[in-house]
Amino acid sequence: MRVLGFLLLSLLQFSCASQVVPKINGVSFVASREEAKQEHVDEVLSINANHAAVMPFGFIRDINSPEIIHNTDRQWFGETKIGAKQYIELLQKNGVQVMVKPQIWIWRGEFTGTLQMKSEEEWKTLEKSYDNFILTYAELAEETKADILCIGTELEQFVKNRPTYWKNLVRKIRKVYRGKLTYAANWDEYTRTTFWEDLDYIGIDAYFPLSEEKTPSIEQLKKGWKPWKTKIANLSKTKNKPVLFTEFGYRSMDYTAKKPWEVERHEEGVNLEGQVNAKKALFEEFWKEDWFAGGYVWKWFINHKESGGTENNRFTPQNKPAQKVITEYYKTN
Repeated sequence: MRVLGFLLLSLLQFSCASQVVPKINGVSFVASREEAKQEHVDEVLSINANHAAVMPFGFIRDINSPEIIHNTDRQWFGETKIGAKQYIELLQKNGVQVMVKPQIWIWRGEFTGTLQMKSEEEWKTLEKSYDNFILTYAELAEETKADILCIGTELEQFVKNRPTYWKNLVRKIRKVYRGKLTYAANWDEYTRTTFWEDLDYIGIDAYFPLSEEKTPSIEQLKKGWKPWKTKIANLSKTKNKPVLFTEFGYRSMDYTAKKPWEVERHEEGVNLEGQVNAKKALFEEFWKEDWFAGGYVWKWFINHKESGGTENNRFTPQNKPAQKVITEYYKTN
């Protein structure tokens, strides 16, 4: 009986261990003018990434325009449906799972969260245009058996003003695509997103302010995470949904964790240590949590050899010390 009991206990432990879901160790695979090649994917594999976000684009002429232009021959290859498909299939061939993450770019880089129409007629036009845009890529996600589809990125005013539309959109997408769904809410938006219960992941673009130090230490950054982490964990528990960082990253510059969301209009000196510390703090705070599914580093250019470098103060970790940090954490988690 003792032997039988030991065997049953061993089988139970094995069963529990086999149910552990690996973290999504992802990169945001930036659309390019050209096709992706094996050498480009080899660099993704070299950092132990198991996921990639493929990001086709739609374009809007101004912040109040209801028309989304997408999948045209005037766009870069990787921004179109045929280009996204080529990226997806090559990544999958190499064992990398994919989140299809269609995004919108508004002329002059206007923040998508402020996209708002001035009349009911314009809202209806935007909804029809967005249906066409997102369902195009829902069909692609189903065709390629992509693991996840992100149904929108940082569209707070659209979501706030048209909650019924988004509920209905999820139902439309579910009829086309059978994989998992998320939405990429901005760091200051996610608590007000109205349809988490309809999705599979709570998606957050995790550009939370953590420290006003020029080069914050890992401990200072972890302290900065505490209040945000508590709120995120509570939402995960309330909604009974895992959290996915649909984007996370820091620029390699001074004060990198002060306002991590700032991109083009904010320049500081190169600070590689700040980027390293911020990455380490995030990994140490989140990757061990059961309710946390993982995330996608912002951002990873397909031409690795020409990207980043120690004189670069942008988000990409490529050819910087932060790349080694990601490689190590992705290997062990």
